[in-house]
Amino acid sequence: MPKRLIINADDYGRSPEISRGIREAHLRGVVTSTTCMMNIRTTARDIAMALHETPDLKMGIHLVLTAKKPILPRQWVKSITDEDGNFLKPKAFFTDLPNIDILEVKAEWRAQIEAFIAASGEKPSHLDSHHHSSYASSGLFKAMLELAKEYDCPIRYPVPSNGVPTEFAETARHAPTLLQEFDPRRPDHFIAAFYDEGATKENLLDILSKLPDGISELMCHPGYVDQEFAEKESIYNFQRNREVTILTDPAIKQAIKANNIELISFANL
Repeated sequence: MPKRLIINADDYGRSPEISRGIREAHLRGVVTSTTCMMNIRTTARDIAMALHETPDLKMGIHLVLTAKKPILPRQWVKSITDEDGNFLKPKAFFTDLPNIDILEVKAEWRAQIEAFIAASGEKPSHLDSHHHSSYASSGLFKAMLELAKEYDCPIRYPVPSNGVPTEFAETARHAPTLLQEFDPRRPDHFIAAFYDEGATKENLLDILSKLPDGISELMCHPGYVDQEFAEKESIYNFQRNREVTILTDPAIKQAIKANNIELISFANL
């Protein structure tokens, strides 16, 4: 069985400079796919730039519940927002899971998908989620599966080879039944090891040398970050700059060729 690899850059639209880094990691490097954060006001402009500069970069949607504000008015999504109308931060989100209204979530996610379609003129290449929020409960996972079926697009299923993270254990118990019911298109394997301290050239070369047969997705987070973003916006900051450098290193392309890996996107599923 051949080895096929999707290299997906999360967080397109998180900032214009992160988007620029993702486009560069595609043009000069090995990124084949990205997912867009549609609740950020500059993302539509970044999508227009991608359509012009990187027409072969496939774009999906990074469904958001834990950053910035929702697209829908707060009165429609009260269970997933704070008093200021912002999405709950990750810690509060995971703590408050029992009180989240799945219908509100699904309405907001549909608004994000429709915003992408309006900006790009096409359906998303696939769905995944910021902070893996769509896998935090079986109800959230089912909502994503319903939307993936409605819009006829693949999904990320983030179960790494070393087991299920504790916070997704409840979803994992119900996942086999849900996956059988909806049968979404998805890769065979998910690789999350190229992140933070693991985002090194040596580690990526090791990942490529051990890539399993079938279709794998490698999650990455390239981008350009300045001091202001680092102080105010995200705890994952200057690591993104390093990821751009690694993903555009000629040695990575050489390793992909040497290991007989075919680069693809979710659109090939």
